[in-house]
Amino acid sequence: MLAGLKEVLAEGKARGIAIGSFNTPNLECLLAVLDAAETLGVPVIVAHAQCHENVAPLDKIGPVMTALATRSKVKTCVHLDHGEDFGYCRRAIELGFTSVMIDYSTRPYAENVAGTREVAEYAHACGVDVEAELGALPQREGGGESALRPEELYTRPELVPAFLDETKIDALAIAFGTAHGIYKTRPVLNTEIISEVRKRTNVPLVMHGGSGISHEEYREVIRRGIGKINYYSYMSYAGYAAAKETAERTPADFFHNLALNAQNAMREDALKTLKVFSGV
Repeated sequence: MLAGLKEVLAEGKARGIAIGSFNTPNLECLLAVLDAAETLGVPVIVAHAQCHENVAPLDKIGPVMTALATRSKVKTCVHLDHGEDFGYCRRAIELGFTSVMIDYSTRPYAENVAGTREVAEYAHACGVDVEAELGALPQREGGGESALRPEELYTRPELVPAFLDETKIDALAIAFGTAHGIYKTRPVLNTEIISEVRKRTNVPLVMHGGSGISHEEYREVIRRGIGKINYYSYMSYAGYAAAKETAERTPADFFHNLALNAQNAMREDALKTLKVFSGV
């Protein structure tokens, strides 16, 4: 069933779990995630990142996401991940997305506040929830890297109350050592930042770059106050590996077999991940 971001995060908080948010730039990803969530009976977030526009245009994948979310047996938020401008966020809202993230985190603080507030005012008038980011990840969604050291990008907890007051967002993504993509080296997380931010607000907190950390680290960030975890890269890689193995094992085959095997592998990865997020 179609649900808003605040609704699924509130249920997660009541159940003492984190809600998984998965990018779903194609049908196989979308079916894998929804099947995994339904198997466990947990709310879930399916997301489309603006950087995937060349993979799956918003106008094409968006209606599929909302249709399947509406038919899902679990509460499903359809979310825009890392929207890069007001216009793209507006398009997602017009397509029926129940939540949008506007990401001006790499801009100067004042620009982040002003741009985020503009999106929040429009989205809230449409009954849509909003996520934004304070601090930034060293490796950006889509592959770009910052020239700054990770610790220079960490969220500054003392800025959080004013940022929330000025923007009126519904969820806040914070930076404390994770990165997007496949990790080349083991990430070092400063989880104390989560606790310091949590002392200053009850707004739901989000971890981006959620792939590739240990089960113990997942449990730690959830215990400290993270309610939404973005996860995609390692699930997608599991699908790629399954398709590659199929192609190498049976050189003369049909694409639908590669796609189905990839979907099944992604479902298993999503299921395993949601079990960790849910403490199963």
